[in-house]
Amino acid sequence: MKRSQEDKHVYYIIDDTNALIDPFSELNLFHENHRDTVWRYINNFKKSPYEATLSTFSKFTEYLLYRSPEWRPIEEDVVHMFNRGPASIMPNASSGQDGEDGYHVVMEKTRPRASQLPPRVITPRGQPLSLSQWTNALDAEGRVADEESVKRIIFEGGITPSIRYEVWKFLLGYYPWKSTSAERHELRKNKVEEYFKMKLQWKSMSPEQEARFADFRDRKNLIEKDVNRTDRTLPYFSGERNPHLTLLYDILMTYVMYNFDLGYVQGMSDLLSPILILMSNEVDAFWCFVGFMDKVYRNFDVDQSGMKKQLSQLHTLLTAVDPELAAYLDEHDSGNMFFCFRWLLVWFKREFVYNDIMPLWELLWTGLPCANFHLLICVAILDNEKKVLMESGYGFTEILKHINDLSLKISLDDVIMKATAIYNQLKTSTNLTTSTKRVIGLVVNENGAHSTSSDEDSVDDHERDITMPDNSATFSTSFDNDLDRNCEKGIMFHM
Repeated sequence: MKRSQEDKHVYYIIDDTNALIDPFSELNLFHENHRDTVWRYINNFKKSPYEATLSTFSKFTEYLLYRSPEWRPIEEDVVHMFNRGPASIMPNASSGQDGEDGYHVVMEKTRPRASQLPPRVITPRGQPLSLSQWTNALDAEGRVADEESVKRIIFEGGITPSIRYEVWKFLLGYYPWKSTSAERHELRKNKVEEYFKMKLQWKSMSPEQEARFADFRDRKNLIEKDVNRTDRTLPYFSGERNPHLTLLYDILMTYVMYNFDLGYVQGMSDLLSPILILMSNEVDAFWCFVGFMDKVYRNFDVDQSGMKKQLSQLHTLLTAVDPELAAYLDEHDSGNMFFCFRWLLVWFKREFVYNDIMPLWELLWTGLPCANFHLLICVAILDNEKKVLMESGYGFTEILKHINDLSLKISLDDVIMKATAIYNQLKTSTNLTTSTKRVIGLVVNENGAHSTSSDEDSVDDHERDITMPDNSATFSTSFDNDLDRNCEKGIMFHM
């Protein structure tokens, strides 16, 4: 006797002998002889207990979990279940690849939860740091009295072009914020001497030495190729035999001697170009470039670990800000965020018009409001393109093409204001996952209060493992293999 799971007042009575000998016979699950079925199950269980058990239990799935509202005899229920396909039992299911043990993985797609962030408030950009503000920020000996106030002004409005040449040296670590005018004068003398010593090292290398130095030779050849195609449409680098191309080449070659472990990777010339245009001085441009590379060197890891981490962090942020778009990308082979590779590698150098690159970079160099604000810039751009991507039903190839076609068509101020508003939404939300908090530098103190920690989750952190999205099984299992295959092409992936 067994109580019905549908009605506690109904009991099923089964012949004791048959129940012991053939427990499945009353269900009529199988067309063949019931005893043969049981013995086959026992043999299968001995060979592979896990597979046999799961296979048998799966036959009860609909009866136990997906019963019809109207009661039917058990036999009819079971027949009905087997006459229906997996798609009708789990309409939101998607099939994965067969596992190593021959199992076919079926994952149920859950509807993306709606964003639970507070309302988004857009705040207009402020005024750039002016000459008078900069002058007032220096004390009698030339020290920057309040570094954070200066950075805040830069983040909110940028820098007046006439003082960029000086302020960038502080933002990029060439000059310490607390250095005096006299100390900076002495520092620059030493930096000039150090630069030309390193430059002489590669300049004085004989052809015989170079012939026995494959790594140096390969990097030299790559720099020569990249220099000849870097920003040639800009007046500063246009034309044949342009001396500025020689400066670009010399600085990159000297950087190889400065940091031979990293050397030169395609894309670095894109990062140097705006700095050289602004500085128009070989030594100053070099040391500012060194400071920039200190911030983004993980982008050029041989194993692409820095890029992997940022792409996964970007997916984490997008999931928190717009679960619907994140789910759409997952379902259309784009949850790996490959299409944002170029954005992150060279910090949007190819995405905005030249006059917008300097204001964007100086904002990002402040490290405000968090070290990963460049990822929020990505989220803001994707938020703008959500309607086109989803209503057009774009897959990976179309998404990649659409994102690349945005180049030089993006409004910088609109994106910065939206990214800032998104950060404020996240900061004030009470529903963030731990991984999201980590990406934007939010840590929870013992008293439960939020505080920012830009160092906590910088991509320069070698210790932390890649943070994978909380609710994307397919993303976590396919991410590394796909990215390794595509990222080997480096910046050429979609440039």
